[in-house]
Amino acid sequence: MTDASVTTETIHASIVAEEAAHFGRLAQDWWDPKGSSAMLHRLNPVRLRYLRGAIDRHWDLDDRSFTPLAGRRALDMGCGAGLLAEPLARLGAEVIAVDAAPESVAVARDHAVAGGLAIDYRTGGVEAVVGEAFDLVTSMEVVEHVADPRAFVTALAAAVAPGGVLVMSTPNRTWLSRIALVEGAERTGRIPRGTHDWHRFLTPDELGGMVRDAGLEVTDVTGLTLGTAGFALGASTALDYFLTARRA
Repeated sequence: MTDASVTTETIHASIVAEEAAHFGRLAQDWWDPKGSSAMLHRLNPVRLRYLRGAIDRHWDLDDRSFTPLAGRRALDMGCGAGLLAEPLARLGAEVIAVDAAPESVAVARDHAVAGGLAIDYRTGGVEAVVGEAFDLVTSMEVVEHVADPRAFVTALAAAVAPGGVLVMSTPNRTWLSRIALVEGAERTGRIPRGTHDWHRFLTPDELGGMVRDAGLEVTDVTGLTLGTAGFALGASTALDYFLTARRA
């Protein structure tokens, strides 16, 4: 019998309840490209471009293949309503996707079923996959929302199978990210208010240090920029960045 006093927060210590509730309130609107998650829809193609390049380089794959992840197991940690998990499944992976907001997981499951995709969605934090191993672990714009970033990164690294790869993205803690993401995008309504806490942002050196301390080798850091033409990959990490790592 389950003790009714046991909460999600005590089972999954990585979760910040207020953060999960915030994103849970946005769940029904997640797949609307003109809704509150419009910025994510604009960002997703760039995420996928970086991710595809990272996996092709890591496994020396044919970049013309439609299913480069066939036969591989992928984890998307902090999956929201499935904007990244679904493309991973279409690339051929067996996908396990985890999110702290049960509302987001419910929307993700319904959307995957409607699209004929078999994705193992789970509610919770990184603790939901303890003891499991994955060829690919992704966690995009998530580490800045967890209770203990170092413990979270350590758990992500532990989930990377031998020969596997970890890909993360997160905003950098700079004056530019504060102006663009917090002072700008949230105040103008392009991102829902309360989405970001600038003080939780990690610099590339900080995140890279956590990843290396967790036993992985950082193989790439690439910036994410935002200009008049939209999001793009670039050398500048001042706003946001991607990080790829493999087991050393």
